[in-house]
Amino acid sequence: MITVTEKAKSRLVNLRSESNYDEQYFLRVSVKSGGCSGLSYDLDFDKELKAGDQEFNTEGVKVVVDMRSMLYLFGTELDFSDGLNGKGFAFNNPNASRTCSCGESFAV
Repeated sequence: MITVTEKAKSRLVNLRSESNYDEQYFLRVSVKSGGCSGLSYDLDFDKELKAGDQEFNTEGVKVVVDMRSMLYLFGTELDFSDGLNGKGFAFNNPNASRTCSCGESFAV
């Protein structure tokens, strides 16, 4: 399961609205090869489910993850920070053995 904090939910709702996406669009979270630690996170809006997708509804946000990415993301919390130290989405991933300083890539 992947959870979404209230701050992340609020930002996602705003982003979806700014992009003129309707309620059919959900958040697709995935893991790709790359980044300074070996794996990187990817967020995007999508409206088409694929075979093997895992669906979660947390804080009223529909999150979809492909099976391969789910192996790396199980138990992850998606948060959003808008503080002085940086602005953006943050992944609190219990499976990551190390992360880069920017928080956009990780290793297991």
